[in-house]
Amino acid sequence: MRSDIMKKGVDRAPNRSLLKACGVTDAEMGKPFIAVANSYVGIVPGHVHLNRLGEIAREEIRAAGAVPFEFNTIGVDDGIAMGHGGMRYSLASRELIADSLETMVMAHPFDGMLCLTNCDKITPGMMMGSLRVNIPAVMVSGGPMEAGTLSSGKKVDLVSVFEGVGALKAGRISEAELKEIEDESCPTCGSCSGMFTANSMNCLAEVLGIALPGNGTILATDPERENLVRKAARRAVELAREGRNIREFVNARSLTNAMVLDIAMGGSTNTLLHALAVAHEAEIPFSLSRINELADRVPYICKVSPAGSYHIQDVARAGGVMAIMKELSTIPGLLDLDVVSVSGKTLGQMIAEAEVRDRDVIRTIDKAYSAKGGLAVLYGSLAPEGSVVKVGAVDPSMRVFEGPAVIFESQEAACDGILNGKVKAGDVVVIRYEGPSGGPGMQEMLAPTGSLMGMGLGDKVALVTDGRFSGGTRGACVGHISPEASAGGPIGLVVEGDRIRIDLNRRTIDLLVPEKELEQRRKSFKPLPPKVTRGYLARYASLVESGSRGAVLRTPGRPVF
Repeated sequence: MRSDIMKKGVDRAPNRSLLKACGVTDAEMGKPFIAVANSYVGIVPGHVHLNRLGEIAREEIRAAGAVPFEFNTIGVDDGIAMGHGGMRYSLASRELIADSLETMVMAHPFDGMLCLTNCDKITPGMMMGSLRVNIPAVMVSGGPMEAGTLSSGKKVDLVSVFEGVGALKAGRISEAELKEIEDESCPTCGSCSGMFTANSMNCLAEVLGIALPGNGTILATDPERENLVRKAARRAVELAREGRNIREFVNARSLTNAMVLDIAMGGSTNTLLHALAVAHEAEIPFSLSRINELADRVPYICKVSPAGSYHIQDVARAGGVMAIMKELSTIPGLLDLDVVSVSGKTLGQMIAEAEVRDRDVIRTIDKAYSAKGGLAVLYGSLAPEGSVVKVGAVDPSMRVFEGPAVIFESQEAACDGILNGKVKAGDVVVIRYEGPSGGPGMQEMLAPTGSLMGMGLGDKVALVTDGRFSGGTRGACVGHISPEASAGGPIGLVVEGDRIRIDLNRRTIDLLVPEKELEQRRKSFKPLPPKVTRGYLARYASLVESGSRGAVLRTPGRPVF
């Protein structure tokens, strides 16, 4: 066993003595040591119940004849960090989580690992760390929260609150109505109830092959969630005994299957950022352009909030992720059904056990919302290295849009400008210096996009940024513009009033300024000075790659895959 290096032999008597201080007995020294990487955090709704799930996991690991050792990672709640400087730490925390997991697993050679995760950056951070150390590992999430219900019967979620702020400012709802939305939108523990980043990543984990079926859709409040944790804990022990490392399951084929699901569900644009980072850690060549190739073949068959009225609980009721994959498997050659999951079954075997139970939630291929999927990558003179849009959440009238640029040099300035009437119908809002390095940390833009929607401008205004969006963003919002402004990208050259054209049909985004004029601007261009000059964020800004390469941290002498 991997753990033998720290517990066997005369020379390891001091190590065993310290292990005994932790409660390990002589009889347990010969058993597999299983890490429980728990991301319990008391200020994150998706994680407040993970301490209880951690206890369940430890019990099950002991029952399976192994010894559990629990440790914790940090976790940032994107919604609570939203709209102020705290959001700069969100994406950057992904790297800290991966690094902390690597540190614990390499310092203490565990034989296997169960990762208890849930929310936005924690799940990809744990994926990255697990792939980096490459030991037997299983992911299991804490599950999604239930959608809220207003007295009118309308279903609401976190995005409803952000949009409610804009609606109040525009005089479309009263303070009492906003208060009810605030009180009812997040009614339980769990990850936010739409197809936002957390749920997108937890659904993808099933198809990527590193989580069991149900991981992405069983509600946090459903007793089946605890049963899933027990099953995942047992599988972690079994995989450790079999010596089957996580990279055995994560490969180019399983990653392609996972992105097919993402496109068919119109997942969060953040999934592309994280998919690139996961591919990097697994050393799988993967580029943004691959998304458009897949989107041409993958129909949009499951539309979940913010793009539609359904929530993750509806997807669970309709059969879950494997039911969606079962419908997609009817397209010849689209899926690789022979890839194996940590469940011990192939994708083909898992979908054979699935059933679509609601054809309104999971549509047939011939009744898809659109023939092309819900995500797209746009290229053009404004984004030579690419940009990302949740095309499935864009009003059809906005598929081709052109307008004058209204520029903000930060998210905070944009929030103030939008709520104070600086943006009008027909404009293209440009929020720059919010990229991975320039932000630093690539802040999410749910506050400004939610305000635009709430003010009734969602089908009249486009927004482009070198930052990123929440999975809850909807509308003609294009993020991850690369290169970013601080790196001298064209978004830094835009002048107030310049016209920008977005064409989702052609997947292009262009700054309609003659190249000769742009060349003159480049000669005099000076990026804004760094916003942060000390601490972790300053180090992060100096090492982070472009969003088009997953915003991973550079390692000297190692290529970005």
